[in-house]
Amino acid sequence: MNLTEDKYSKFALVKEMLETPEVIRKFDHKASMRFANTAKVKRGIFFTGEGSSRIFPAKRAIASALRKGGQQPIFCEGSTQALEYDLREFAVFGASNSGQTKEVVRLFMKLKDSGHDAFFGLTANMNTKLEELAKDTHILNCGKENAVAATMSVIEQGLFYDSLLRNLAGEEMKGLNKLADLFENALTMNINEKLVQTMKNADLIYFAGRNDGVVEELTLKTNEITRKKSDFLEGTYAVHGIEEVMDKNELVIIMEPFESEEEKFLECLADGVKMNVIAISSRETQFPTIRIPDGGEYKEYVELAAGWNVLVEIGIALGIDLDKPTRARKVGNEYITE
Repeated sequence: MNLTEDKYSKFALVKEMLETPEVIRKFDHKASMRFANTAKVKRGIFFTGEGSSRIFPAKRAIASALRKGGQQPIFCEGSTQALEYDLREFAVFGASNSGQTKEVVRLFMKLKDSGHDAFFGLTANMNTKLEELAKDTHILNCGKENAVAATMSVIEQGLFYDSLLRNLAGEEMKGLNKLADLFENALTMNINEKLVQTMKNADLIYFAGRNDGVVEELTLKTNEITRKKSDFLEGTYAVHGIEEVMDKNELVIIMEPFESEEEKFLECLADGVKMNVIAISSRETQFPTIRIPDGGEYKEYVELAAGWNVLVEIGIALGIDLDKPTRARKVGNEYITE
């Protein structure tokens, strides 16, 4: 992907993806400090939102915290289900780029009415219903996105939650310039044309990998960008029964495969179903592999960038207008003031 060829540069989606490294470079990790000071006295953290505003930012933060052994428990759930929860002892963070997402607004109305003292907004727009309701709100610096598929905002939301947890732990957030370079590398690297054609011709694309938000977010982006059906197979779920209904004309993309499970994936999927299996990984695997930089502690951001690159190539190979889906909307379920 690049901006020197018209097949890429004519799309707002591509432009915004390629602006994301600069969003990373300019991110101020101190922006979450005032929220951390309030959240640290609570029993736990609860992240909510819908779609891309929750999947990658929240789940990536939770996975990172669990690896480090964070002191406060962290949870995430959609805002409608969260209406059923007792969140009095949690610091609640609701992300909505528009600030008008109906589900988040409805939850915040409930929290306000109940006298909750620590619920916060994360949005890309000022003077919204979310900001009106929340105790405090952080406005993203990435600005308005024109493409339906959120990209810059997803990464900045992820960085905000990342910095929040680091500030809670008294850690500095270092290495963002290096991350921006690795992210840009993953976005702009060439994808093998043969693999692009294989992915383009698949009837359905499964994404398999860790429950850290990356492959689940790419599953959603597959729908929005390539218009192909897709499914998220958490961990090793791909070899725990679903192979019974898989088809040889479908495809599995595994993000950073568990090395110990590669043989089983080959046995069940490549040999058993006779389907194509492709890996996106920082190391060589037993599958056809799209090699990406090793992002270290920020690896999920780099993995997501590589996935975006792959999906753009598939969409362009299919001749799709990446900016104009037929049914998907920028704000999935908008709150309308009565």
